[in-house]
Amino acid sequence: MNGMPSHKTSNGRFVEVHDNLKLNEVKDFHTRMYEKYRSVHGLTNSFDDRTLRAPYIRRLIRKHFPPNREAKILDLGCGSGTLLHFLREAGYGYVSGVDTSPEQVAAAQRSGIHSVRQGNLLDVLRHIETRELDVVVTFDVIEHMTKPELLELSDEVYRVLQKGGKWLIHAPNAGGLFGSRVRYADLTHEQAFTRESLEQLLTAVGFEKIECYEDQPVIHGLMSGTRWLVWKIVRALLRVCWVAETGSIGKDCVFSQNLIAVGHKLS
Repeated sequence: MNGMPSHKTSNGRFVEVHDNLKLNEVKDFHTRMYEKYRSVHGLTNSFDDRTLRAPYIRRLIRKHFPPNREAKILDLGCGSGTLLHFLREAGYGYVSGVDTSPEQVAAAQRSGIHSVRQGNLLDVLRHIETRELDVVVTFDVIEHMTKPELLELSDEVYRVLQKGGKWLIHAPNAGGLFGSRVRYADLTHEQAFTRESLEQLLTAVGFEKIECYEDQPVIHGLMSGTRWLVWKIVRALLRVCWVAETGSIGKDCVFSQNLIAVGHKLS
């Protein structure tokens, strides 16, 4: 049957072999896709990327990172190290990153971010001591994982965080107006999320407090201010549609194409 063991193998063994073959296929696919990930997506200049994203990332740091500049922070799937650059700029001394793509790691090294290494994210987490970190970041990462991989990653993130630690997530919002575009814009994406599904995941692995936010424009000039105003108008209309469809006032709705979630480990 498709070259796989059939009647001569017990059902349990057959399922195991089938699952292992599927897992290897996923790994091979990801290996090929990530090898040229940066160039395929047109990401050529780390410095341009930092300039464009500076207002957004600085707000992210002010809002979600601890005031203690000695906090130990790990950025999983750090890309070319843009977040790490701004964390250092903000005075954080213990920051590091890991990325699967050799192109991304090379770009980080060229731009002066030397605390980035290439590796498998799960393998890196498995070698970190329990309760060693204060913040783990997965920015545009978990959508690349299958559900079994994501559950294992989530367990490991919870394990390595100290009491009071945070897991900061940025991911495609399946409930957003253009969430499906983000979900299918990248061939390596496996899934998208809603506020409810992320709360379900984080609660299952032990996080006691979960917050979800819309990924809204940051005002830093006339153009961005206009975008912010238009978004507020569109959001109000979307909320009216939500009320008409569900009968709920939609107080906690997240309509942006991406969402931000923060899991707090309180014990």
